[in-house]
Amino acid sequence: MSTTHFGFQSVDEQEKARRVRGVFDSVASKYDVMNDLMSAGLHRAWKAYTVMVANLREGSQVLDIAGGTGDLALAFSKKVGATGRVVHTDINEAMLRVGRDRLIDAGVVLPTLVCDAEKLPFPDAHFDVVSVAFGLRNMTHKDQALAEMCRVLKPGGKLLVLEFSKVAKPLEKAYDWYSFKVLPQLGKLVAGDDASYRYLAESIRMHPDQETLKTMMQAAGLERVQYYNLTAGVAALHTGIKM
Repeated sequence: MSTTHFGFQSVDEQEKARRVRGVFDSVASKYDVMNDLMSAGLHRAWKAYTVMVANLREGSQVLDIAGGTGDLALAFSKKVGATGRVVHTDINEAMLRVGRDRLIDAGVVLPTLVCDAEKLPFPDAHFDVVSVAFGLRNMTHKDQALAEMCRVLKPGGKLLVLEFSKVAKPLEKAYDWYSFKVLPQLGKLVAGDDASYRYLAESIRMHPDQETLKTMMQAAGLERVQYYNLTAGVAALHTGIKM
C-alpha cells in the first residue's frame, strides 16, 4: 500500500484524494470569504501579481488548474480577449460549480471542466500559460502533476505556481500561532468547520519550500525557474518556461 500525507497524518494515497475532496466540498460556499479572512485580503494582491507576471496577450490560450472559485480565470479572461481562451478546471466539482456560477454572474462563459492535474485530458503543447494557485500542495503526486503541466505547455510557454510557502524565520512563531490557534477558530465561526482549516494549515507545513519546489519544477522539464517571495514568504510565485 502506498501512503502519503494528509496534513500531519499518514494515509493511503486513495484515501488522501477522498479526504481532500471532503475538505473542499465542506468549504466551497465560504471559500472566498475565508480566503479574505485567512490572508487579510492579501490573496487578492498575490493573484493580481500572478496575472501581471503571466504577461498574457490577446489570443493567448490559458489553462487554470485548481481554478476553484474562478478569480484567476476571470482575471485571465479579461487579458486574452475574444480570440483567446481560458479553460477553468478543478478536481472538486463543488468548488468548480461555485466558480462557474461566479463567472457567469460576471458575464463570462468559459470552458469549465472537472479534471485531475495528474492526468490532464489535453494534447501536448496546447497552452501558452498554465497556472495553479493554492492547489499544488493538495495533490498526491506533485512531480507527476508538474510533468503534466509541462507537457501541455507550448514551447516557450510559461507555468505559474502560486502557493503558500515557507515564511521568513523571524515570523515563524507568530505565523504558527495564527495558523494553529486563530485559523481553525475562524473556520469554525465563519464556515462551521474547524477541522478543514486545521488541515489547510497542516498542508502548508508539509508543502515543499521555495528551493525544493524550484528543483521539482526543473526536474519536470521546465527551465529558467525562479520564484518571488510574497509577504515575507507566506506565499511564493514560482515561474518556469518550457523550452
